[in-house]
Amino acid sequence: MKKNIFFTAIIVSLISCSDKKDEDTTNKLPSFSTEGKKVVVYTTADSTDYRLSATDTLEFTEKGQPFENEVSVFVDPDKTFQTYFGTGAALTDASAETFYKLPKEKQQEVLTAFFDKDKGIGYTVARTNINSCDFSSDMYTYVADNDKELKTFNIEHDRKYKIPFIKEAMKAAGGKLNLFASPWSPPAWMKDNNNMLQGGKLKPEYFNSWALYYTKFIKMNRWLLNVGKVVCTLHKKKQTF
Repeated sequence: MKKNIFFTAIIVSLISCSDKKDEDTTNKLPSFSTEGKKVVVYTTADSTDYRLSATDTLEFTEKGQPFENEVSVFVDPDKTFQTYFGTGAALTDASAETFYKLPKEKQQEVLTAFFDKDKGIGYTVARTNINSCDFSSDMYTYVADNDKELKTFNIEHDRKYKIPFIKEAMKAAGGKLNLFASPWSPPAWMKDNNNMLQGGKLKPEYFNSWALYYTKFIKMNRWLLNVGKVVCTLHKKKQTF
């Protein structure tokens, strides 16, 4: 018997959560019951016409102890942790350059599908890169080599594809899009291995310069994008600067 395997279609997703945790919310939450509630199943699948299409309606029923080969998700509504902030896309150099290679009608199709709240999935969050990243077609920074005071700071590189792309996404999202920005690496000359790739660490003498780099990036993008807030984040774990 022929089996059809459906895959959920997502270009790039970004889920962001707040850092605040509720230590004890047992007494603060209203009692939860599944009585009278239904579950609507939406499906997006390749090689079909399913695009966030309602394909089934399910009801809650009593369930005994699941077998070890059954996939089960246990949810305790009496305990809450992080607050769900939103879902979104990575608006990197690669996605921006690819976007502008599409015909105009396809560009609009992409924007509507991902950012329109009524006709699409309504992304509310976006992330972009500071300096080049592994989703860039070239290696670049925003300053000249050894410019510790950042007098040459310039984001002209981003004006060609990335900034216009972000503006289009914001417009499709209804004018508001929470924007996060992350660096993959400081400029090579700020690092002890003089390389934007292959690890390395930020030299202590450039701590202030790198902090100023952030503020200049934020101020410039707030002005160009006409947004009230741009949040910059640092990568954690093994990605050292």
